[in-house]
Amino acid sequence: MKIETFNSPAEWRGPDIMQRTDWIHPVSDAQNEEIVATLRSIQARGIGIADIDKTNFPLPSMAPVFARALDSLENGPGMFLLRGLPVMRLGVEEMRMVYWALSKHLGTAVAQSSKGDVVGDVRDLGVNSDTLGRGYQNQLGQPFHTDSCDVVGLMVLRTAKSGGLSKIASSVAVHNELSRARPDILEVLYQPMDMYSPDRGNQCWKQPMFAMHEGHFCCKTVGLYARMAQQKFPDIPRLTPLQLEALKVIQEIADRPEICFTMMFQPGDLQLLNSHVTLHGRTGFVDYDEPDRKRHLLRLWLSPPNSRPLSPMMSEFFRDPRPGAVRGGYPSSSGKIVFESLVE
Repeated sequence: MKIETFNSPAEWRGPDIMQRTDWIHPVSDAQNEEIVATLRSIQARGIGIADIDKTNFPLPSMAPVFARALDSLENGPGMFLLRGLPVMRLGVEEMRMVYWALSKHLGTAVAQSSKGDVVGDVRDLGVNSDTLGRGYQNQLGQPFHTDSCDVVGLMVLRTAKSGGLSKIASSVAVHNELSRARPDILEVLYQPMDMYSPDRGNQCWKQPMFAMHEGHFCCKTVGLYARMAQQKFPDIPRLTPLQLEALKVIQEIADRPEICFTMMFQPGDLQLLNSHVTLHGRTGFVDYDEPDRKRHLLRLWLSPPNSRPLSPMMSEFFRDPRPGAVRGGYPSSSGKIVFESLVE
């Protein structure tokens, strides 16, 4: 099987994308005033976070920004950054409400674990990611991976004392590098592997790490899930030496300085990434001692209305491969969604 390179606006190189501003929107003072005023109106009417929607939290000045963000995510570089949201003026729970309101203009949120949490708290809890797959709850660096959704959003409330930089790479660029240099590995990555996450119950699922469908590219790579499946289910086929090498080579290529770029978050940033065309990771960090100064991000997993069709080979995880479908995430064990922090 010969796999060709794939031409896409989502193929970019780190040094080049850092010079571009088409994927960045500085939030204006007027737009922040609109956000805060609308929040105050919601609070005055006693509307809780669970009842917020586009109709009771309208943001007319932001409508062109939302449209631009959705287009950039699906048809452009696969990422978008809102910079300068009013985190200094609002408390954590108020920003949780604002973030939920913004998400209503961008898509539908899906649960990030079997607990049903839709607004995840990215904080250091000292969790061992090797056993629980929860790398966002410790201070360690995270390898390049994709989240289990169409679009992942990170809103920055507080940054660490040092470190914690965001690392992003184009998975299309990684794919094309493999096509030119290691077609044997690329062929392996188009073949299904067994995956496991504790949030999926006592079962594994099969999926490739790369797929093409109706001219649309999709990457879903979490090497940890492949390794966890090997540990959890001794009867499934063992990863071959070439498959193990493939998991390693993806990381090596994505981490090349000519492929990825690194950015320091700022309080008030909202980073949006299309998981199908980008990989993301993080450097390790050192936090403050004071609890109210520790690094704190809010995370959402979104299904946008303009998402791409997915290969049927991705259906076992995403459930619904149709474009614009609500998909990805994890089934809530209680059948309910949870808004409050689960990490206090």
